[in-house]
Amino acid sequence: MPRRRLIAANWKMNKAIAEAVAFVPPLRAALPRLASLDLAIFPSYLAIRPLADALQGTPVAVGAQNIHWEPAGAFTGEVSGPMARDAGATMVLIGHSERRHLMGESDDMVSRKLASALRHGLRPVLCVGETLEERDTGHALAVVERQLSFAFLGVPAALAERIVVAYEPVWAIGTGRTASPDDAAEMHAAIRDSLTGKLGTAADGMRILYGGSVKPDNAGGLIARESVDGFLIGGASLEPASYIAIAEAAVE
Repeated sequence: MPRRRLIAANWKMNKAIAEAVAFVPPLRAALPRLASLDLAIFPSYLAIRPLADALQGTPVAVGAQNIHWEPAGAFTGEVSGPMARDAGATMVLIGHSERRHLMGESDDMVSRKLASALRHGLRPVLCVGETLEERDTGHALAVVERQLSFAFLGVPAALAERIVVAYEPVWAIGTGRTASPDDAAEMHAAIRDSLTGKLGTAADGMRILYGGSVKPDNAGGLIARESVDGFLIGGASLEPASYIAIAEAAVE
């Protein structure tokens, strides 16, 4: 069965509540044209509930950008899986490159967060990817394989289809550089092979997104590759017209 494409917007530390809610009317107007896609938005924690309320009655999912691996405790400034769900999130980003490289998240922390998301009924989007140095030294595949191996420790095959993997070439995030369709297809195929080795046929239904300076003018070439099941979009998702244009490029 073909995998349904997913177009996800990661707003990072952008958009206060009013700005987040203002995004909804133009998106609602475009939804009939995007009916063949799954759509998701990852706003700031503060905007999860208002955005979920504004999107009520639509198929657009709202997610958290991060969670702690514990359900509660003395972790000042953190948000747990149950808290994110209570706020209206149904999805969560796990191990985004900015969390790994700016906030020091280790592979072990990412693994624990993935397990927590599954325990608490959130659909995780697991982010993996290599830096420019790792790519230039020929270690890109080994880095991504290591990240996948840690993340999937103890994950039962029965839960595999709940997990989305997003390949983020770190060297192409916010730099204006983009992996070519060939680069993306090669890494996506390697990720698919790795997931199949770990999970067997349960991996067949898992979606692998591309995330790295996706824009309306390059989305069509990337999504044309059979191994690319959608996008995780950063800066280009902040304006409704840009996000909708990227989604339209993915409509089959």
